[in-house]
Amino acid sequence: MQNSALSIGGTRVSGQEIRNQNVMAVQAIANIIKSSLGPVGLDKMIVDDIGDVTISNDGATILKLLEVEHPAAKVLVELAEQQDKEVGDGTTSVVLIAAELLRRANELVKNKIHPTTVISGYRMASKEAVRFIADQLTTKVDKLGRDCLVNVAKTSMSSKIIGSDDEFFSNMVVDAILAVKSTNGRGESKYPIKAVNILKAHGKGVKESTLIKGYALNCTVASQAMKTRIQGAKIACLDLNLQKARMHLGVNIVVDNPDNLEDIRRRELDITTERINKILATGANVILTTKGIDDMCLKLFVEAGAMAVRRCKKEDLKRIAKATGASFISTLANLDGEETFEASSLGYAEEVVQERISDDECILVKGTKVHSSASIILRGANDYMLDEMERSVHDCLCAVKRTLESNAVVPGGGCVEAALSIYLENYATTVSSREQLAIAEYANSLLVIPKLLAVNAAKDSTDLVAKLRAFHNASQEPNASAAKKALKYTGMDLVEGVVRDNLAAGVLEPAMSKLKSLKAATEAAIAMLRIDDMIKIAPEPEREDPHGH
Repeated sequence: MQNSALSIGGTRVSGQEIRNQNVMAVQAIANIIKSSLGPVGLDKMIVDDIGDVTISNDGATILKLLEVEHPAAKVLVELAEQQDKEVGDGTTSVVLIAAELLRRANELVKNKIHPTTVISGYRMASKEAVRFIADQLTTKVDKLGRDCLVNVAKTSMSSKIIGSDDEFFSNMVVDAILAVKSTNGRGESKYPIKAVNILKAHGKGVKESTLIKGYALNCTVASQAMKTRIQGAKIACLDLNLQKARMHLGVNIVVDNPDNLEDIRRRELDITTERINKILATGANVILTTKGIDDMCLKLFVEAGAMAVRRCKKEDLKRIAKATGASFISTLANLDGEETFEASSLGYAEEVVQERISDDECILVKGTKVHSSASIILRGANDYMLDEMERSVHDCLCAVKRTLESNAVVPGGGCVEAALSIYLENYATTVSSREQLAIAEYANSLLVIPKLLAVNAAKDSTDLVAKLRAFHNASQEPNASAAKKALKYTGMDLVEGVVRDNLAAGVLEPAMSKLKSLKAATEAAIAMLRIDDMIKIAPEPEREDPHGH
């Protein structure tokens, strides 16, 4: 509706209409990814404008590739990205919950309940939900041991392409994460995901993937005459060009005497030779650089019995520098304007070796001094499969890392959502203000996850969800016996289509993932509920050229 008194150069949509539009846009996004939720979810194939194909099951990846125009739908895409950054897993469910919350809130607003009331109701519900998860549903990891981590990894990869080989991959992921454990000054354990390098190599079966203790570099030594194995490596990580020094563009030298030309050429060679000798003089026997090394300079390395690798990726080198305790050096100039290379900027590793993995040669840095590092080499049939495997392994690594850092897990398979929905329904009846309607709707919105899990598994969702709620209701009765209270870990088994104790069955997720996704989904829904007016400024019309150019 155009407001005539306010002559805006554009259109203005306000009131209920804009809310309906937002809900439509958000539902459209949720409908795209809802069939990819859960252990039996299906994959999406996305072809972009230049014909690149991506096959994925990861909510954040799918939404990132969709070029979403609608501003409200963009909020959801950002929400999924944030969940991916913060937790790494649970991106699909966070979007679905947010969309459902918004849809139900819109129904309430249509029934003449003010958005502010709904917002404060949602806030109360979210707070209670977070408290309930932390008090009632979490289990400390220490009680469950290593199996718990393997189960978290299995649960995370159950919906992914590597789900059929979960036993193999979950152990690999847990080993990789435990290998990169480091403790900071305050005594906290950190598990940097970036220290696990994932390489992809074509060929062989998925089960041929390997975990290597050490950092794998997808490069080869610069010359065939070099050693391919060095024990007790001293590593220099450089961001320098070790090629013959050329004059910079636009620098002219005017020479009176042609004999001086030869001197200039010789000096050009000597500059780089001096640099290399300075590096070798510190005892460096492995030199990794992001730039090139020319043949003249390679000779020096071969004679010194050192190993030189050129054109490494910068991010790889930064990680190797961190793991070996080296400094990543981009210039040899010191404060006095002279060129020096300190022995203190070398890193140490037990051995650096070039090995043949599939058709490619890789360089492995083993036994790094400061942080230990691990590399996973994935094998698979084709590029699409390898890309999806990499995303899946990354999600699993994140899930295990979060579990280790937050030290608590919750049962999966719709258990948390069903328990919360019962709890919040009961809680809503204790609230005497209007917010209780919003809290009751919040409780119902959470059921979207177990319902969709069942639908995707081709099971009868009404029947399963009703059973699940009945179990949780029994466990939350005020004077329930201990046997009934144990029912609070009941979730769905989607292969058999029954309900079972998911804590015992080992379907576990990091508690942090659930807490973050509930908070984020609530915030996103509230942000969109607040909007009651959209003014779209029309683009300026292009001026016509009077000369007809």
